[in-house]
Formats: sequence, C-alpha cells, structure tokens
Amino acid sequence: MIHRWAERELRDNPVLVAVDHDPAECRWYVRMKGEEKSFTTVWLTLRQRTLHYETYFMPAPEENIEACYEFLLRLNQKLFAMRFAIGLEDALYLVGQMPLSALDDDELDRIIGSTYAYAEQYFRPAMRIGYATQFKG
Repeated sequence: MIHRWAERELRDNPVLVAVDHDPAECRWYVRMKGEEKSFTTVWLTLRQRTLHYETYFMPAPEENIEACYEFLLRLNQKLFAMRFAIGLEDALYLVGQMPLSALDDDELDRIIGSTYAYAEQYFRPAMRIGYATQFKG
C-alpha cells in the first residue's frame, strides 16, 4: 500500500521530491521541498502492529533552551496524532504512531500532510527562540 501511495504521490504531488524504501528495516523515506524549511523528510517505519512516523525538526537549541522547549511542549496539545520529542544529540523531532489496522491512503495523506504543515508552521518560530542571536538584525 505504501509503495502504491508513494508512486501516485510522486507523480501527482509537486512538493514530493523522493520516496525511498529500505526493506531491511521496513522503512520508507518521504522527502518534500518546503518554504520555511528547505526540506522535510518523513520516515515511515512498519513495526509489528504499528506504523511509526517521524521527522527531524531542528537541532538542539543553543539559546533560550527552556523557552524553546516550553514553546514546543505547549504546541504538543494542539497537534493531532504527533508530538515534539527530543532525539539523538538532543535534536528535536516530530513523532507519531498509529495502528496498522487503521492505515490507508487517507491516513498516509494525513500523516505526510500534517508533518509537512507542522514543520513549515513551527520551524521558524522555534528557531527564532533557540537561535535568537542568529536571527537578530
């Protein structure tokens, strides 16, 4: 199903740049070009009973760390089926998961679309907090 969805979206959706698959890890990489972020890549990973999805949101904040985390944690209550989380090297990610039994083309559209929308909407405000000095001027 993910392969069919990806083929159709690559053909019909100009925002999608690439979709790759790693069969050894049951993982797909969906790469989209953005406006606020140059690119957003969503990793879709099939697990035993769930689909896990995530995207790298931004590097660990260097300034106003508590304010940046507070901003993102407060956003968590507004997001649908996703949340901000701290990952490797304290980088910030958007993550979510859903039962495989509920997975269909509409849900894949929602997952990819929501991830893209959240990254585009919240990336610049979060970077302005976590890297304030670089945004002065």
